[in-house]
Amino acid sequence: MTNTSKIKVYQEVLDKIRQFIEANSLSEGDRLPSERELAEQLNASRSSVREALRAIELLGLIETKHGEGTFLKTYRPYHTVELLATFVLRQPTTKHELLEVRHLLEEQCLSKLISSEQQSFKELIDSTKQYNGQDLHTFVFSELFELVDNELFYKIWHLINNFSQTTYSNKLDYDRYINLVLSVESQDLSSALQDLNSIYEK
Repeated sequence: MTNTSKIKVYQEVLDKIRQFIEANSLSEGDRLPSERELAEQLNASRSSVREALRAIELLGLIETKHGEGTFLKTYRPYHTVELLATFVLRQPTTKHELLEVRHLLEEQCLSKLISSEQQSFKELIDSTKQYNGQDLHTFVFSELFELVDNELFYKIWHLINNFSQTTYSNKLDYDRYINLVLSVESQDLSSALQDLNSIYEK
């Protein structure tokens, strides 16, 4: 069998498993049939079923419990992002673009916070002043992204930020970050973006 034929069979099995889940109205916590049972019901080889199940597990749709079987999990979109990131962001050419993408995401974060209802950032400012860890940038923006209240948005930034740390590190420059947070608190987008640019330019 050629590689193209193998891929076609594999894709067909994936689709059949999806149809099986829908047809049987399976939901989170429900147990899937064994590899052998699925192979018989889907009229596919066990090796194709096994590969398809591994792919679905990588996407965070199922989990295998030793001695118990395979069960459906709640799908979370950022699992797909994590899977893609492990392959795409490893490319050398992509690494050079990480900071630019992270910067753009952080600009959007600041814009969303400033356009939303005004809130106090006193606790974050106090925490920033007392912070004694290694990565002040991650600490501050993790807090800011959480305030945006968009889990997928936060996860995408978090992944890119983690990868970017291999090529770039931030020094502990408290004043720049405190000024940034103060600009957000006063809902001054122009100043906040300037503060962010100054962090990247230093």
